[in-house]
Amino acid sequence: MRYLLIPLLIFAFLTPLMPSSASGDTARSDRARIEAATAVMHDIMSIRDNSIPQGMLKDAYGIAVFPGVLKAAFIIGARYGQGIFVTRDAHGNWSNPSFLTLAGGNFGFQAGAESTDLILVFMTKNSVESLGNGDLTLGATVSVAAGPVGRAAQASTDVKLKAEIYSYSKTRGLFAGIALDGTVVRVDTDANYAYYGVRDPLKTAAARVPADAKRFSCVVAQYTGEPNKVCS
Repeated sequence: MRYLLIPLLIFAFLTPLMPSSASGDTARSDRARIEAATAVMHDIMSIRDNSIPQGMLKDAYGIAVFPGVLKAAFIIGARYGQGIFVTRDAHGNWSNPSFLTLAGGNFGFQAGAESTDLILVFMTKNSVESLGNGDLTLGATVSVAAGPVGRAAQASTDVKLKAEIYSYSKTRGLFAGIALDGTVVRVDTDANYAYYGVRDPLKTAAARVPADAKRFSCVVAQYTGEPNKVCS
């Protein structure tokens, strides 16, 4: 019950602060979101001996990247971010990215604010399908755990815990797994429509696919050690 109550309160708390996909230069902001996510993926995977285990990425069904997630706290801790998500198609290639939003938080006496980069690694088909079917509440709709880091973690028991999603955070140069129970992830249909001409590019063929979207898919393919048909 707690996991269902907190997201509703957090969305009410954050709604006045959330940028609208229909305001400003939407096309430019959406491209910037993809470019930032691409930079985050490069940055995190280039951390020597302390990145996401490549074997986990290779086995993943989907990967979500949220650059610059804002975490603010004053009595109620709150987190909000915008990101993108790719999943595998029927042939095992990484899809064009779909836009996402993320919101969550916790209660406690606290104050302050910080920005962090988040990555979610979807390890099951069910977790990907749950996101496509509506709001995904981490820890309630699907199981989530702080992800292991480093090459040695590939064979560790943490990787074998069978969580459906593993979560990671990079703040102030430090990269580690992070607990995100109660956080809500949802498809940003407005941003998808503005960018692709369809509300869910994972379910409907996009009317147009800009080069930066293909570039992100190729970066994911690079770090999973797999070829992608759209990559030269």
